[in-house]
Amino acid sequence: MIFIVISIDVRADRRDEFLRGVTRYSGQVRAEPGNRHFTCYESVEASGEFVVVANYADADAGAEHVNSEHAQWFFGWLPSVVSRVPTIVYQDLPAGVDWAEMGEVAARM
Repeated sequence: MIFIVISIDVRADRRDEFLRGVTRYSGQVRAEPGNRHFTCYESVEASGEFVVVANYADADAGAEHVNSEHAQWFFGWLPSVVSRVPTIVYQDLPAGVDWAEMGEVAARM
């Protein structure tokens, strides 16, 4: 599984534009056959600080994503709304490694 976290700082005057663009892009990414998860979150402490969490089945699915028309659009459009170059953590995890429940917390029903 490919596990990706991207930190994106959005210009205050472009926040609404970013939200429209990332919403469009998120739907397109989630429709990809190898996509397992794609969500964009905004910091509760600082408006304009976003994090994208994405998972792909494998490196081939990740490569298909990067080469897709919508990803190419996003990569070309994103510089117009950010205040700095986004940063990324990219991990190609071994087979069998996936999301697991957090042992320290149990939901109260």
